[in-house]
Amino acid sequence: MATVYPFRAWRYNPSAVKLDDVVTQPYDKISPAMQQAYYERSPYNLVRIILGLPELFDAERGESVYTRAARDLKAWRAQGVLTQEKDPCIFAYSQTFKVPGTDITKERRGFIALGKLHDYSEQVVFRHEYTLSKPKSDRLSLLKATHAHFGQIFMLYSDPACSVEKMLYDGDGSPDAEVTDEYGVLHRAWRISDPAAIRLLTTAMADKKLIIADGHHRYETALNYSKEHAPAAAVKTETSTSHLPQPAYPEAAVMMTYVNMDSDGLVILPTHRVVHSLDSFNSAAFAKAAETYFTVEKLTAGDARDLIDTLRAEKGVAFVAVTKGGDYLLRAKHEACAAALAELPEPQRQLDLSYLHTILLDRILGLDAEKVREQTNIRYLRDAGEAVDQVRRGEADVSFLTNSVTMEQLKEVAFAGSVMPQKSTDFYPKLLSGLTIYALD
Repeated sequence: MATVYPFRAWRYNPSAVKLDDVVTQPYDKISPAMQQAYYERSPYNLVRIILGLPELFDAERGESVYTRAARDLKAWRAQGVLTQEKDPCIFAYSQTFKVPGTDITKERRGFIALGKLHDYSEQVVFRHEYTLSKPKSDRLSLLKATHAHFGQIFMLYSDPACSVEKMLYDGDGSPDAEVTDEYGVLHRAWRISDPAAIRLLTTAMADKKLIIADGHHRYETALNYSKEHAPAAAVKTETSTSHLPQPAYPEAAVMMTYVNMDSDGLVILPTHRVVHSLDSFNSAAFAKAAETYFTVEKLTAGDARDLIDTLRAEKGVAFVAVTKGGDYLLRAKHEACAAALAELPEPQRQLDLSYLHTILLDRILGLDAEKVREQTNIRYLRDAGEAVDQVRRGEADVSFLTNSVTMEQLKEVAFAGSVMPQKSTDFYPKLLSGLTIYALD
């Protein structure tokens, strides 16, 4: 099952930089405005490595964002901006945050360590979404240039008794790193280097199966890179340092943050669908077509909070469709929808978003899987208010407000070897990049 390793992480040197100035959100959550802000914050901000800006005359000079990333990493290590832990460690990692749209404060607890890479066929690591070739090609180019991992794969494991968390968080010691990000999330990390504590943790994780919460593209990139660099079978054996397990070879593992899927601190937010630039869209005609599969109730005018409250009050599969011609509550008709979803695997037929993608997007609006995959006519937004406003401003034809996927649904789909529609889960908050770095050389 899951094999966890401590590692000698590279970390930002607090005597050289302020941590707030150099860590970032995951690369795929960095907007152009955030990218520019990170650049201005510090010459050592990690964005220069994980999502660098192209420069004029790159082609003529034989340069690229990847060659600069490798050069910066090498320089920062040589200059002492980054320093390496003397001993193999794991890191307890806590995030304290307010759940968006509420006044509820939660803490999500996990730990950072290396994890052995497995093919999905081995049924140790499970995915819940498909990946695209372009992001994987980009991450592979960065990995080949830098020989390092800068962000963690977000992994879920099941531990109803929270035994692992109790091992990690049994005291009130001061964190080794503490930073508040741009969303007001407090991130704290504690170094754990005691071999006995690490052995207890790795043993406790040995019977776990893992689900990728975030980082499918980086996981598959690391897995493919590992296969390319695997040594001959005769020397491909795991080693130990001070009786602590280590990967068979550096590329055989990747940096992960492990979070208990049974803990209260795990939050999945809904991702709303905004459909735009259709050849023709008529609100009344859409509502009429939807009646084949849904009961359609026209709603009185309200703001996004009112619409979300209306949706959350529903017990079955339902959506709110926001159009310029009015807002509608759509409640699924069981028999009609069951026939439309009949070809999907059973776990997928239980998902609200399967109804949305298969029926509303594909059958009614004509957005097939290819258009959805390439995001030709669709945007994905966490903020319901912005999804509503884009319709009100005439920037979109229709926005579909959705409820969250539940952890139980995610487990059922992933462990069945199936996948969810694109952008089904939005785990909040995201893991910071730059708290620890795993260099392969």
